Amino acid sequence: MNSDIQQFKTEFFKALAHPMRIRILELLSEGEKNVNELQAILGSEGSAVSQQLAVLRAKNVVASVKEGTTVIYALRDPLIKDLLAVAKQIFDNHLVNTISLLEGIRSE
Repeated sequence: MNSDIQQFKTEFFKALAHPMRIRILELLSEGEKNVNELQAILGSEGSAVSQQLAVLRAKNVVASVKEGTTVIYALRDPLIKDLLAVAKQIFDNHLVNTISLLEGIRSE
């Protein structure tokens, strides 16, 4: 059972292991968006955005609903928004520690 959870976590974090996928998730944390909206915000080609969305869909990180000819994407689990916020806090903590270390070196 424990190995199943570890495998799930491994696959889940692999799905997040790309800067564009993280940015897509941040944007979807603000609300549902279609590929064209994501492409415009990201300033990236539609094919690149679609490829990253395909990875997120395959790993069940995002959900999609077709409305006419448009596909609308959303976070599958709202806790992903919390996960991204925690990741930012961890980054901020590392940054604070690095700044403190640098200030210590400079004061020597």
